[in-house]
Amino acid sequence: MQTRKIGSFDVTSVGLGCMNLNHAYGTPPSAEQGRELLAHALDRGVTLFDTAALYGFGANESLVGPVLAPHRDRITLCSKGGMAGVVGDDGVTRRVIDGRPATLRRNCEDSLKRLGTDVIDLYYLHRWDKSVPIEESVGEMGRLLQEGKVRALGLSEVSVETLDRAHREHPITALQSEYSLWSRNAELGTLQRCAELGIAYVAFSPLGRGFLGGILDAATLGEKDVRSAMPRFSAENYARNVRLLAPMREIAEQADCSLATLAIAWVLRQGEHVIALPGTTQRKHLDEDLRGASVKLTAEQLEALDRLFQPSAIAGHRYALQGQKEVDTEEFTVAA
Repeated sequence: MQTRKIGSFDVTSVGLGCMNLNHAYGTPPSAEQGRELLAHALDRGVTLFDTAALYGFGANESLVGPVLAPHRDRITLCSKGGMAGVVGDDGVTRRVIDGRPATLRRNCEDSLKRLGTDVIDLYYLHRWDKSVPIEESVGEMGRLLQEGKVRALGLSEVSVETLDRAHREHPITALQSEYSLWSRNAELGTLQRCAELGIAYVAFSPLGRGFLGGILDAATLGEKDVRSAMPRFSAENYARNVRLLAPMREIAEQADCSLATLAIAWVLRQGEHVIALPGTTQRKHLDEDLRGASVKLTAEQLEALDRLFQPSAIAGHRYALQGQKEVDTEEFTVAA
């Protein structure tokens, strides 16, 4: 399989985001199904696996760790801190963004235990806690690296300005942010800045949270599915967005591939420093995603996709108001 660089790591250009196995998109699969999906990814040669303290409030790391442990010498294991589940006085676990040095250290040490490893290859700040200077958060992460608890540092969902500040404090190896045909905020600066600084751009949700696969029915999303609160998946906006799929399907037919494969192939053509990080719970969908690394798109097909998915054609923001406040990315003005 095609490989690309994340710092000193050679990884498959299509990795596996493990979030879906425990978190966010409705009812997760059973633990056994999750283990089977991870085993299939290993069999297919995937070498980049991404989890976080947040996913399932630790359950995802506990699931992923034992499966990947026998393969640690041939994979790159990534996790994230700074956003995790915290048990309140009422006994309810809630998501909390906390970038204070002591919290990041505790998050990392907890992740190491759940993953059953003595070092995390790539450790991300999941969200920048804007009440804490980015230099303080990254500085503590740098100390974790010096102590051998992590091997490289990453950031998630930050702007060019924040990336530059962090990189001056300690070299950043990867920036992970949402990037797909219908979420092109990276093109407002971070994609280019990463190329200039030699930082890998890890594109999460390259299938637009399932939209670009062409099989999602937004009307069936349950209350526990985070997409149900995202403006792009509202009934009105989704009806407008779904019109983009028919012309996209024509391009996929020309390229002799599925919509999902086409979406991955497009992401990978946006730069040699770009890594696609889809998530799935089904083996057949993983196989479609991985095929994106081998599909060759013509200049005409790429141009047609760029025209079709102009940011002005997308109805609704990526996140609802609260989620929008929690990220630090440059944003396009999109259709209301």
